[in-house]
This record gives sequence, structure tokens and C-alpha cells, in this order.
Amino acid sequence: MTKGILGLILAFFTVSAATPVARLAVGDPLPPLRGEFLTGSPALLPQAAASRVALLLLGFTYDSRFPVETWTGQFRHEFNNNPNVTFYEIPLIGGMAIMGKWFIDRGMRQGTPKADQGNVITVYGGTDPWKQRVGFSDPKTAYLILLDKSGKVAWEYAGGFDAERYRELSSQVAGLLVAR
Repeated sequence: MTKGILGLILAFFTVSAATPVARLAVGDPLPPLRGEFLTGSPALLPQAAASRVALLLLGFTYDSRFPVETWTGQFRHEFNNNPNVTFYEIPLIGGMAIMGKWFIDRGMRQGTPKADQGNVITVYGGTDPWKQRVGFSDPKTAYLILLDKSGKVAWEYAGGFDAERYRELSSQVAGLLVAR
């Protein structure tokens, strides 16, 4: 009996892990993304960004942090003083790295100023559906999702920092701020 129940549970997780997820598109509501702020509080997007334009900067590997940080620096420079705009750096950590949660979070807290820890959301597990949603192809790049004030995808991009793409992002944010 116990083996049968364990077999059913294993089959459920195997099937749910293999279930394809649709790629996000402009106009789609952001599916719930649960994690934890570096402050230790639970995080749930898009609710955490409620009524603000939000840039989500996703990274799936340690190396992706470099383009994420470059994009964040430019975005912060332009929009940091606007209370209607926010951003979240979101490392999505899967595989065996999940076992190092304590160590990883501790290192990120040490490397992130306290004032910025509310803008970093760590997500452990469930990376495969998010890889599908953003069209993951390069482990060393940043995956950006801009949300409008209602939590819908307004713009997407995957790649390293690019000045022309940044101008496009900036223009999108400006447009969303004046939209009703």
C-alpha cells in the first residue's frame, strides 16, 4: 500500500514537472511567482508590486547576475525616485543548488545593501516553468519582464544590457506611468 501511494506521488510530480507552460506574451497577467525577499519576508508577485510599474529581472545562474545588475543599475538611475515604479532582481535557483539555500541567501544578504534587500526575491525550485515562460536559451543572460500597474506583461526582453533596448524599456515605463 505504501509503495503504491509513493508511486502515485512520484508519478504526479513527474507529470507536473513535464507539463508544458505557455510562453509569456505582452498583455498576459503574470502568473504567481512566490519566493522570499532577502529581508526574510515572503514575496508574491505580482501582488508585491501592487499599483506600480515593475521591472522583474530574472536570472537562472550565478553568471546571469552580471547582466541583471547592469540592467538594474541603469533602471535604478532613471527611476529610483519615482514611487510609482519599482524593480525586483529575482534569482531562480533550481537543481541541487536548492540544498545550499542558507548559504546562498547568506551570501546574497552580505553582498546586498540592507536598503536594497526588499528588491531581491530568491525563488527556490520551480525554475522549469519559468524557463518556459521566458523562452530560456542562455544561462548567462538576464530575462526582463515589465509589468503594468495591474500586473500584466507590458514588455519583455532577454539579453545583456543594450542601450537601444534600454531606451525602449524607458519609453515603455514612461507610457505606462501616464496611462490610466
